[in-house]
Amino acid sequence: MASRTEKAPQPSLPIQTPRRARTWPLLVCILASGLAYLLWEFRENASKYAVCATAGVYTVDNDDSVAECFIVKGNVISAVGRRDQVVERDTTFPSMIGMVYQTILGKVTKVYDAPPGAIIVPGLADAHAHILQNGFKQQLQLESARSVHEYNRHLDIVTLLEAYLAAHPDVAADPDRWIQGMGWDQTKWPGQRFPTASDLSSPLLRDRFVALTRVDAHATWVSSRVLESMGSLPDTVEGGEIVRDADGNATGVFLDAAVSLIPTPLWSEADMKGYLDTTMQQALSFGLTSIHDAMATPEEIEFYMRQADAGKLPLHVYLMAHTPASQIDEIPRLENYGKHGRLSLRAVKMFTDGALGSWGAALLAPYTDRPETSGIMRASRANVTDEVRAYCRAGWQVNIHCIGDRANRLALDVFESVMEEDGVDPKVWRPRIEHAQIMTAEDLQRVGKMGVIPSVQPTHATSDMWYAEDRLGPDRIQGAYAYRTLREAASVLPLGSDFPVEGVNPLAGFYAAVARTAPDGSSPHGEGGWFPAQRLTRAQALRGMTRDAAYASFQESKMGRIQPGYAADFVVLDRNIMSEESTTAQPGETVGVTKAAEATPAGYTDPILATRVLATVVGGKVAYGSL
Repeated sequence: MASRTEKAPQPSLPIQTPRRARTWPLLVCILASGLAYLLWEFRENASKYAVCATAGVYTVDNDDSVAECFIVKGNVISAVGRRDQVVERDTTFPSMIGMVYQTILGKVTKVYDAPPGAIIVPGLADAHAHILQNGFKQQLQLESARSVHEYNRHLDIVTLLEAYLAAHPDVAADPDRWIQGMGWDQTKWPGQRFPTASDLSSPLLRDRFVALTRVDAHATWVSSRVLESMGSLPDTVEGGEIVRDADGNATGVFLDAAVSLIPTPLWSEADMKGYLDTTMQQALSFGLTSIHDAMATPEEIEFYMRQADAGKLPLHVYLMAHTPASQIDEIPRLENYGKHGRLSLRAVKMFTDGALGSWGAALLAPYTDRPETSGIMRASRANVTDEVRAYCRAGWQVNIHCIGDRANRLALDVFESVMEEDGVDPKVWRPRIEHAQIMTAEDLQRVGKMGVIPSVQPTHATSDMWYAEDRLGPDRIQGAYAYRTLREAASVLPLGSDFPVEGVNPLAGFYAAVARTAPDGSSPHGEGGWFPAQRLTRAQALRGMTRDAAYASFQESKMGRIQPGYAADFVVLDRNIMSEESTTAQPGETVGVTKAAEATPAGYTDPILATRVLATVVGGKVAYGSL
């Protein structure tokens, strides 16, 4: 009990803290947040810049708008419009702090102005090409040959091979080293006959292993030593042909599936790396930022994955796997894979027939110039159907090589059957016909009605036009290389080159699509172009090698346009290829031809073919040239 003198306990009162002491942590927090924001803005805008072109930025958006400028922020495009909208009134600082920051430090946006007359287009895509094979071809190109042996003082195959040996003493000193090249074309030779092994019997070549791939990659010509090393050959080859003489002996030319009988050496890792680097350097110099590789073996897929992991792919690569359906589960599905997210694999590649130049395209009726044959079907309808259905059910896009009208009809029939039986939405599956080269009038329309994507190569038309009608006749040729009809039927028409069958330069394909003439302005129908009704407009051609190619590879929401939110992939061209009044080429300018070895006659240079790439930008960074 407390004494009387003790005071009753008083309730405790809170300690009174000065107002200044209470608010300083909040002020520190606000200042720290503001400083962090300013630092973030500074870091973000350090990599931000604007690009302008007074002659036009061709956006390839839904309206085919032409802008003046756009802003790149990091690896994407953040704004597109007029110069006063995009540069002089930069709207990337919406906050009050950001506005103060900009006022104090000034605009951080760097502005790059393209030279007068130059335009900017989205990064160009090649929707059908062969990357490693193009690099392989560069070691020994045979397109310039106009005969097997010396003829009328033209360069010939034997001379090219002997020159190759002289330039490669290590190969010349080793008789067991193979000599391999690509590009021969018998349609340019006197008599237009297939060559034979005996044609390679000069003193320097007679004891060598020689394997030479035709320009279309559907035939290979070998030397006598290679034939001898192969021993007994089968009488027939399913999906291919061993060309034989009147006595039934192999002549040295193997077509389509029969090419696999030739024991050519496998590529090493170093070989593939060299071939890749060669092609990538060429591609970037011509404005390509995306390539659809149209036949990747499992070994090549693993190689590409290693390169992607190491950040060694300087542009986007969309692979089509080439493997039986029974082994498709062993192939990895890839989307934006690798250090820079540039490798994708979600398609398979199939073959139905061969090529027109080697009489291998499968036709509904015999060839006009060789009525004893209707071409080569590389697989039966039943096998194609089973394979396509298996791929589709496993979730793979299916892209089928079809040249002849019989092959194209088979592919359409199979696609139609699978879509109906399995209830497949073509906009989700996106099946493709690669080449879609010769079709009946009915099948040209079926492509669009079915939602099948026709993937074509305009330079094939201008390369083949000199002999195509001889092969097909005046009626059937009407449905061949019908690009305008396909574009109007399908509403989407991705364009490619099929390099190394043709050259790497996509502007050669652009020119072929809109002009339908050879680089010198000629055609079997004169300067107006070969079947000029099938010419594409310039807007259609540009769409074909940008947004249409992106759609065909499931990248339409990320690539193929200069539009906010899209990848900052773009190309600066030194003149306006989109204008009919584009600047005339100057004397002495180099012309980008469909095939590297061909020359354009003096006195004629089309402005499109004379166009130079000033800069190729991938993911916001300059990969070729300069801004």
